[in-house]
Amino acid sequence: MKKAAGARKTVAPKKKPPVPVTQEPPRTFTLGLVPGTTPGKWISAWRERMPRVELALLPLAVADQHDALRERRVDAALVRLPLDDDDLHIVRLYDEVPVVIVSADSHLTAADELELADLAGEIVIVPGDDVLSASVPGAVAPAFAPPAATAEAVETIAAGIGVVLVPMSLARLHARKDVAARPVRDAPVSTVALAWPREATTADVDAFVGIVRGRTANSSR
Repeated sequence: MKKAAGARKTVAPKKKPPVPVTQEPPRTFTLGLVPGTTPGKWISAWRERMPRVELALLPLAVADQHDALRERRVDAALVRLPLDDDDLHIVRLYDEVPVVIVSADSHLTAADELELADLAGEIVIVPGDDVLSASVPGAVAPAFAPPAATAEAVETIAAGIGVVLVPMSLARLHARKDVAARPVRDAPVSTVALAWPREATTADVDAFVGIVRGRTANSSR
């Protein structure tokens, strides 16, 4: 059947081109960790809330924590106080119980809890990475050079020589069958904090601070 003369052709409307979807480029948030800090629950919350931002963990020695922040090797770090720097934001998180690590057969294990006075006469080892700076009245100075690290001190104690004072988390980190740990009521505590450079307070830093402080994804600052 022929179309009637002069009939207009139906022209389909032109489709608008799709609006391009811009995605943020992948990036990484680097968190420094000193020995004994355990950010497990915060890591899980980060991965749920910030799936497009990789969370990288960088182990740090306490002696290196300040330089790592100042040199921007990390975006933020879980650190041990004191850390005096007006260019850093510092949020105190918690104080750790101080404990003494002794050999498993030490007479000190007879008590569930000790005081510094109970350590009089003991060889008190102060490793190079000590964070408590405890003063023990009547302590015996080791006849050997102090070990560089707590792990080496624990090795010596396991052999039946000396004791060492550390935060509870480090005692757990270096736990083994031939040593034991007991809380020391009047020893100095170690304070764990979150720190980051003031001039580098990015959206990612704000997000991590919010997670640490317990803010939900929908809560305001």
